[in-house]
Amino acid sequence: MHFGERGSQAFGTLLRFHRERSGLTMEALGRHVGYSKSQIAMVERGERPPKGRLVELAEAALGAQGALQAVATKEFGQGGLRPWTEDYLAEERRAHALHVYQNHLVPGSLQTEAYARAVYTSGCCPTLDDGEIDQRVIERLARQSLFTRKPQPTVSYVIEETALTRPLGGRATLREQLHHILAIGELRNVDVQVMPHERETHAGLNGPVILLETTNRSHLAYVEGPRGGYFITEQPELSDLFGRYGILRTQALNSEESASLIEKVAREL
Repeated sequence: MHFGERGSQAFGTLLRFHRERSGLTMEALGRHVGYSKSQIAMVERGERPPKGRLVELAEAALGAQGALQAVATKEFGQGGLRPWTEDYLAEERRAHALHVYQNHLVPGSLQTEAYARAVYTSGCCPTLDDGEIDQRVIERLARQSLFTRKPQPTVSYVIEETALTRPLGGRATLREQLHHILAIGELRNVDVQVMPHERETHAGLNGPVILLETTNRSHLAYVEGPRGGYFITEQPELSDLFGRYGILRTQALNSEESASLIEKVAREL
């Protein structure tokens, strides 16, 4: 979706975040910007774009430090996001199925607010200002609509045990993150598996990968590194990646064993 006729979900979510952080109701913000409560609600839901001086006045009323303006003046998803990331997110939003292998950190679509903030403040180069961090965190949290949207996609994760024990943001942040993973893993359309430390053979040594099945049941693979991300759509590479992910799932703990391990790690923090 682009910022235009229907507005922007990213802008609406960010507006709601700053409004709630400032302690303002929709009616109170509306008085500041000349909007009704229902109009503010429509902008926050991404059903209409901000018009008139809403962005300028909301920035001043909410102390958003330029974050609202950054999103409003660019196409949806481009405010602070790398172009290849936005290409991937467009596919994720409409995927029929999503399968993720991650080895360094909790996958983005599973991250809590505190954990995501820790990711964006952990030696990021170039350093992001507060407004950019807020914006990226909100955009990341918005991805969790994946789990409850209709029709429900089939989602699976294979996550290295290392990623689930690294205390990004501190032990309390990690504990909250682990409980969140457990809650998401209880959804009927989501399966979470952990790859234990002690594996002596491993199909994922080439690094993280994301596999998608589109609404028309075609397959895509997405690989991202420090300098960019790209889709793999050609054979035999695409089938090889799906095959490798299948092997990863057989090598990882099953979902019940994985939940028990995650619970154990959380208790010991």
